[in-house]
Amino acid sequence: MLLIAFLMLISFAFYVSVMQYVLNIYDRQIYEKSSQVLNMSSVGIENKLRELSNLSFKVMSDEPLQQYLLQLEKAETGYERNSLRKKITNRLVAYAGSEKYVYSMIFIDNDNNVMAAGNREGISETKQQELISLGEQYAGSNVWLASGDQQARLLSVRQVKSFTGGSFTLEKLGTLIIRVRLDRIVQDQMQEPAEDSQLLIVDGTEVIYPTESTVSKSEIAEEMKRTQPYGIATLEQGKYFVARAHSSYTSWNYLYTTPFDQMFKQIQFVKQLVMVIFIMIFLVALVIGAKFSRSITHPIAQLIKKMRNIEKGDLDKLEEAALGNIPLSPQNEVGLLHRTFKMMLQRIRELIDENYAKQLVIRETELKALQAQINPHFLYNTLESINWLAKVQKQHQISEMVEALGFLLRSSVNMSEKWITLERELDIVRSYVTIQRTRFEERLDFDMHISPEVGTARIPKLTLQPLVENAIHYALEPSIEPCQIRIRARAEGEYIRIEVEDNGPGMTSEFMERLQEGQIQTRGQGIGLTNIQERLRLTFGDEGTMSINSKPGSGTVVSISIPWIREDDDDVQSDARR
Repeated sequence: MLLIAFLMLISFAFYVSVMQYVLNIYDRQIYEKSSQVLNMSSVGIENKLRELSNLSFKVMSDEPLQQYLLQLEKAETGYERNSLRKKITNRLVAYAGSEKYVYSMIFIDNDNNVMAAGNREGISETKQQELISLGEQYAGSNVWLASGDQQARLLSVRQVKSFTGGSFTLEKLGTLIIRVRLDRIVQDQMQEPAEDSQLLIVDGTEVIYPTESTVSKSEIAEEMKRTQPYGIATLEQGKYFVARAHSSYTSWNYLYTTPFDQMFKQIQFVKQLVMVIFIMIFLVALVIGAKFSRSITHPIAQLIKKMRNIEKGDLDKLEEAALGNIPLSPQNEVGLLHRTFKMMLQRIRELIDENYAKQLVIRETELKALQAQINPHFLYNTLESINWLAKVQKQHQISEMVEALGFLLRSSVNMSEKWITLERELDIVRSYVTIQRTRFEERLDFDMHISPEVGTARIPKLTLQPLVENAIHYALEPSIEPCQIRIRARAEGEYIRIEVEDNGPGMTSEFMERLQEGQIQTRGQGIGLTNIQERLRLTFGDEGTMSINSKPGSGTVVSISIPWIREDDDDVQSDARR
């Protein structure tokens, strides 16, 4: 309890000394955050202004509008000029009608005739001449003028020149004026304005937005002298926090004013509330300190006692009853210690039982392995007896078939060799074909074309025999005509390509896709194509590939490409031993 009281007092003193410093940093972060919000708002406003500038260029470069303006310059009759002006007005309506921030769109031709779309409030002749002169001054570039009325404070002015079709003369065709609803842009782009805060957009000391400002020009000029982009300003209405941002696009300045006292009154309340809560926590900590310390020390002492019993080798009481009551809450560190200790004891008992069971399984497996060695030898001896009897009876076909079956069984059962030479794999294939020829006779036309240099190459065992078996199942069995099955093997650089080809009925692309995905059940108990492809992937990685080329009525070719591994490669020999 003394330790808790001492730590709480130290913490309280540290809080009192650091509180003001931390809150000062927090105040500065609030200033910076307000400035960031202002920057985001100003960027959004400027993006909308750029879009409206692009709209002005789009209208100016509109090809039908250009054609109408050129025709208007050449029109001779009043009827023709009125018709063209109506078409120009319709084009302006088409552009202005879908724009949220466009109050009206006005075009003044070279004869000072006005064509307008949107709100039909006119512009005085004096103002028109001022806008035409401004457009001529910027020679086709967009210029913003903040001298509109209350509804459309901002004006976009651009001189329209001829540059479409074959009339790339840059001849002056008139002046395009877009009256912009700046108030709507600001309302849509303003980022979460605080209560009683105000956004000002100024050009020099002239306020562009809002039309009616409570900040005087002298106050704006004073604020512009500030070197920092934010700070506290004393205005006529009171003390305000002011953040400032400059626009490189329009050269305007954005001012965001927020009442200082209203902005930070809640922070002052929080400061006082934290002080009261801290004192209450200090008193409560003293009250529950004794109970909390005992809740930790008593279970730990109990756990140490049980650990000492286990340390003495007392393993006969590993049951759960020996652990006593365990805390239920998984968030309690002491409860986690008890629970972990319990799980450790249970795991010790499981390991003892599991080790005993494994010893029994190992002995039983050894016995079954010794018994399993008897069955293959009995089968081989039986086949030898059948072979001997066939030779005595001069049944050469039966003798040949039995010898092939015996060789095929020995090669399949002997799993100590994972790798064999290509020649030995072909011997297995020959034995299998010998057995199948007894069944199919002249219908099975089988031959091999093997390059001599690849005969000693190493390949995974039982790679080709399943392919020949599939060829017999899918090409020979369904047909009554003779079937040709060919095996070709050749070297391609550091790779070996082996192809198993038949002239059977072939397969459709849908059937091959299902076959490669393992959705087609292989006939008999043979090894499927998916099995072979997976073995090649596991053995060679991306270097071992298998592809199938087949079309209905054109036969099937299964191609295997694997790295050329010589017979004396150390990697293969070590893998074969494993």
